[in-house]
Formats: sequence, structure tokens, C-alpha cells
Amino acid sequence: MFTNLDVVKDVKTVHDEPPVTDLVTLARNGDKQAWDALVERYAPLIWSICYRHRLGAADAADVSQSVWLRLVDHLDTIRDPAALPGWLATVTRRECLRLLGARGPLADGHVMDAEAAPDEQAGPADEELLAAERRAALREAFGDLPPYGQRLILLLIEDPRVPYAEISARLGIPVGSIGPTRRRCLDKLRRHPAVAALINTDGGAA
Repeated sequence: MFTNLDVVKDVKTVHDEPPVTDLVTLARNGDKQAWDALVERYAPLIWSICYRHRLGAADAADVSQSVWLRLVDHLDTIRDPAALPGWLATVTRRECLRLLGARGPLADGHVMDAEAAPDEQAGPADEELLAAERRAALREAFGDLPPYGQRLILLLIEDPRVPYAEISARLGIPVGSIGPTRRRCLDKLRRHPAVAALINTDGGAA
């Protein structure tokens, strides 16, 4: 289950990273470091989706390569760079289904090759990939919060803890409204389509 605690923990991980919009803009202009940063940030998301489709390592690598090549072709035409994680997830799922469909009925997920078969190391690897997917979804959702909501969440997760009185003074809101506003922001994060999809998956939804 993707809980509010998970959201708070992952906000700590992602809030200092360069915005995806900045990276996309720089990559469009030929900045190799920005492109490499995009690949490093979202490669785990792509591999996680491949893993969920039970692809072996070689097939997952082929899908990953196809997805990045498609991004190269479409980088200049993506209208909303902030939606890049969702775009990558959609393209990856389509590529996985295309690959499986090309193999016919035997590739329906019931038969796996040796590379895709679970082993004793699969658990930690799966957890790491899911965490990366969760962070990618949260980046997208956090960026859609209003500025005051982003500032409030970031103040609430500072270490050492910022007293409510100081948060009230910084943001110009009553102390009594901090808790309810925090809950509304976290609920909005969890209802965001990118995050909601992960919650549904964790809950066993199709």
C-alpha cells in the first residue's frame, strides 16, 4: 500500500532534484548531461514496468532501448514536459504488450524464460524498482501541487523539525489550519493519476 508515510518519505528524496521540465528543455537543446540525467532518473521506471510484464533481461533491454529512441524522436513535440514520466510509462507498457503480442499465445505471461524466473534475489530487486517507480510518480504529482502546498510539505519534513508556530509565520496561515491543509495536500498527491495507478496496483487492481 502506498501510504501517506510513503509519500512523505519519497518527497524527501525527490524535492532537491532538478525539475523534469528543466531537464527536458536542456536535453532539447542538446545538453548531454541533461539527457543522461533523464535516463538515470527514469530508467528504473521503465525496467519496473518491464519486470511487471515478466520480460526477461534481454527483452527488457530491447523495450528500454525502443522507449528511449522514441523519446529522442518526440522530445521536441512533448507539449507538457512535466508529464514525461506518464509518457514514458505509457510508451513502455505499449512496447511490452507489442513484444508479448508478437510472440503469440505462449507469451501471455504464464510461461517465463530463465532470465525472468523468480529467484532468491528477486525480492530486493523488485522492491528497488517499485520504489523508483513510486518516486517517479511522486515527482509528477508533487509538481502539480499549488506552490503553497509544496512549501508546506517541505517545511513539515525538514530535519530538525520546524515548529508549527514558525511554519505559521513563514506561510502566513493559522496554526490550526496546518494539519488539515497537510492532509488535503497528501490526499491530493495520492489521488493524482500517476500515484493512484500505483495504489491500485498495490491493491491488486487489474
